[in-house]
Amino acid sequence: MALLTLFAVVSAAQQPSPAQGPNTTRESTSAPDRPRTDEPIKIMRLILKDGSDEPVREYRVRGERVEYFSSDRRVWEEMPASLVDWPATEKHAKESATEKQSRLREITEAEAKERAAADAQTPSVAPGIRLPAAGGVFLLDRFQGRAVLTPLSQNGADINKNTGGNILRGIINPVAGSQQMIELKGLHAAIQSHVSVPLIFVSIDSDDPTTDYTPETAHNHFRIVRCEEKNSNRVVGVVDIAVYGRVKQEAKYLEAKVEPVSGPWVKVSPVSPLPAGEYALVEVLGKQGINLLVWDFGVNAAAPGNTGALRAEPENANQPPVMKRKSQ
Repeated sequence: MALLTLFAVVSAAQQPSPAQGPNTTRESTSAPDRPRTDEPIKIMRLILKDGSDEPVREYRVRGERVEYFSSDRRVWEEMPASLVDWPATEKHAKESATEKQSRLREITEAEAKERAAADAQTPSVAPGIRLPAAGGVFLLDRFQGRAVLTPLSQNGADINKNTGGNILRGIINPVAGSQQMIELKGLHAAIQSHVSVPLIFVSIDSDDPTTDYTPETAHNHFRIVRCEEKNSNRVVGVVDIAVYGRVKQEAKYLEAKVEPVSGPWVKVSPVSPLPAGEYALVEVLGKQGINLLVWDFGVNAAAPGNTGALRAEPENANQPPVMKRKSQ
């Protein structure tokens, strides 16, 4: 009798509890393989034959029953597999996957367009060197075997108070019969190119009401001028205003290419190598002559490094290069 009693106790202990056994209704269980909250969640739907649906994170078919983790109640539940409209469920899954791929494609295309627009504002001009989004005028040079980018400042006559754009414009005296000389102090510009074919990049603010050209139409608006020495200063050119109001400029223009780069940027480069000497980039203003404020620079292979020059200096092989100020 004692052995029979012991056998009954052991058999009862091995029987599954009601919560573990099959059930004909939806019932919550605490399954040990409940998905972790820090894992990606894949939302699906079980379409039922009565027209309703059950949003689930995952499900599995076990014989005649379906076990699923309810997205609404956040618990494992089950129901008879016969309640599920499987063709409708598979169709919904395929349509959802197609819609998701379409959204991802649209997002990828939008991101690519944004990235392209951002790159256009900051185009690469040398390995590891990009022009800044803030605009300006820069001279691309090589010093000690490395490409360097140096900002050019305007120099010359009085400054027009309207300075909203990247380019400042000097005041031209409108008095008929007058003559105005564009003269720069000193014999040498602060910025010197160490190569004979420097590249100059100019950012054009097309929203500036005083600018009547765009990067695509800027080819007639920028010139490189060879400066002349006079009384220990540099003369860029002379502006004459005739009695009838016509403005005429006299300057030693050198043949140069003006090409759009991307976004607001244009590139100005001499067609032929520049001999050692002093130069200026000038803006041609059509009937008004030329801007009395110019960007001066020199060409001298033996000159020291330019103050404020930027160069690409990679941190290591696994990181992209960053711009750093060149030490003197």
